[in-house]
Amino acid sequence: MQDNYFLEFIDQRDFENHILNTVKGYQEVLKKIDLKKFNENIIDPIKLAFDKTVFNYSFEKLIELELHRQRDKTNTNIIGYFHQNIFKYIQKCEVPTEGWDIIFKNGKITYFVEMKNKHNTMNSSSASKTFIRMQNQLLKDQDCICALVEIIAKKSDDKPWIVTVDNQKQTECERLRRISIDKFYELVTKDRFAFQKLCLQIPITLDKVLKEYPNCKVEKDSVFEELRELDSDIQLALYKLAFKTYDGFDKI
Repeated sequence: MQDNYFLEFIDQRDFENHILNTVKGYQEVLKKIDLKKFNENIIDPIKLAFDKTVFNYSFEKLIELELHRQRDKTNTNIIGYFHQNIFKYIQKCEVPTEGWDIIFKNGKITYFVEMKNKHNTMNSSSASKTFIRMQNQLLKDQDCICALVEIIAKKSDDKPWIVTVDNQKQTECERLRRISIDKFYELVTKDRFAFQKLCLQIPITLDKVLKEYPNCKVEKDSVFEELRELDSDIQLALYKLAFKTYDGFDKI
């Protein structure tokens, strides 16, 4: 292997390009956040008041954490892009532009995959909808398996997925699977440790890519300074920001 690259199931150039495209996805969240952007979805100043006091945060730290939370929502989607679209570069896999997240052809069997980042990200309504969609696919195609693949699963597993629909527990079906990401990589690559190797490779390739892409730096935010301009008392400034049309808040 060359250049500290250890993955046999994906070409090094393809992997580095995929890492680079994922990093580029961070460009938007690295941009400066001003007060207008900070309050786009209207912050909750009462929650922030409790957080500051209970956790003994300074206002600077409180605003920093809120900015991180807002960025993290976008980052989660970017990492979802990474996990799904890497399969474009792996043999026998396809990433459709719509519909299923991944389609994998394993001999005569085709896997139709719905991918989720974490085992608890689907509520009962979403799980039921996905389950019914998969059942419909199984009825149309006798040579397929439908799988819910979880990145952060409770444990390494490949088992039938049983869902409760309208308070009724569905019958177990071997062609309807719930698979942790490590087992899915094993299924696709025939390498039991493929996902582990991927995890070890990511920081090595990230370091290399970032050296070649030095513009990936967070810009300085202006939220705290703009809050001070609104009111020297930051708590009052947060109230004025969120409740500016409420009675009385224009007078404090």
